[in-house]
Order: sequence, then structure tokens, then C-alpha cells
Amino acid sequence: MNNENKKKFDTINVDLETMMDKLKELGSDQIKKVLMKHGIQEPFYGTKIGDLKKLVKYVKKNDILARELYNTGNYDAMYLAGLSINPKSMTKAEVEGWLEKAYCNAIAVSIVSNVAAESKFALELARKWIKSDDEIIESCGWSTMSNYISITENNLIDMDEIRELLNIIETDIHNNKNKVRYNMNSFVISVGSYIKELNERALEVAKNIGKVNVSLGTTSCKVPVAEEYIQKVIAMNRVGRKRKTCIC
Repeated sequence: MNNENKKKFDTINVDLETMMDKLKELGSDQIKKVLMKHGIQEPFYGTKIGDLKKLVKYVKKNDILARELYNTGNYDAMYLAGLSINPKSMTKAEVEGWLEKAYCNAIAVSIVSNVAAESKFALELARKWIKSDDEIIESCGWSTMSNYISITENNLIDMDEIRELLNIIETDIHNNKNKVRYNMNSFVISVGSYIKELNERALEVAKNIGKVNVSLGTTSCKVPVAEEYIQKVIAMNRVGRKRKTCIC
């Protein structure tokens, strides 16, 4: 965004049409090709994450606009909405509605689970979604729970529940659905990284499950080995350090 365009953009009343035009202007065919490998479908423009973050300030305090952006079904607009919405302003039905519109794992995990984790209904929805037979919904459930424990103080977390979820993963991960395996693995990493009193148990589960095989299509992405990741967090003396937000 050059200075001339930025100045012009700052002086107008930003509405849905204006924001969609800006997303289109910032789109890239190269980014579109990358996103298509991650399951993103038309309509979308291929706007870089860095550029989306620069646009957040125009949407941040306008939850109506954020909702409008998500409802376009345009991936770039949906992602911007997820970065901008105040999760506490959303009803449970709205959060569930966002997941219903998440046609692929990338939207469910990269957008919806982050918003859900910071909503008033994080635990309720995570518990519900984890039990789903739908691959995208269950993946979102595990991701929501991972995000929730990364930002929540330990005294507010039911440690017995987290232990039971680790037990389920230890037993079932290799027999579960493809993308669910990825998010189960991420949950083990999250527990080992953000909950100090369960670090040893998470590390034990990580060792027992070993390398988790997930088909990621033609992308260059790799599944992190949970044991190695947790060991790195331990080495950096960062176990138990919570994040301020999981929306990024």
C-alpha cells in the first residue's frame, strides 16, 4: 500500500465494498496458487497475511463490518474478519455459524478456532466439536481447546479433563481422521508447552505416539514431531508461558 493510496484509504468511510476492493487490489496470483494447495477455493484474491494485518485497524472496532466480511465467503475477507472481530461480542450461534461456513480445514483451524477460543463459549464449543464425526468440525474442536489452554491461566483449566484428552490421543490418534490427527498432535504440543504441571505427561504421550502421519497434499508443510517440539520449549525454559492472544 503506497503512501498516496494509504492517505486516500484513511480519509474515506470504510465499508464492505471499499474493503473488498482493497483486498482485490492487494491480491496476488502467486499467493492464490499457494492457498489453493491448502484447500482454499474461489472466491479469494490471494492477499498476503502481512497485508491483511495492515488492514485490521480499519475493521478492528467495527464488528458489523467484520461479520459482513466473513459472510462474503471470500477467504481473504474471512481471514480479515477473524483477525478483527471481538470474539466476546459474538453469540454462541454466531461462532457456530462461522464454523458452518468453514468449507475447509484451513478456515476452521486458522480462523474459527482462534475466535472460538477467545469467545465466551470456548470450552462448551470445543467439547462439543471434539465429539463430532465430521473431520473439519472435530479438527476445529481440538484446535480450539489447544488455543484455549495457551491463553488461559491454569487455575481456570480443568486438569483432569486435559489429562483425559491426552489419554484419548495416546490411544486413538493413529486411527483417527487425517486432519484430526494433525490437530490432536498439536494439542499434545500445546499441553506440553503451556501447562507446566502436565508437561511430563504430555512429553510421555508425545514419545508414545511418535511421528504422526498426515497427508498434507502438495503443500510443503510438515507435521511437527511433538516430542522434539516440547523438548525445544523445555530447553528454552518457556514451559508454562501463556500467550496474550491466539488471534494472529
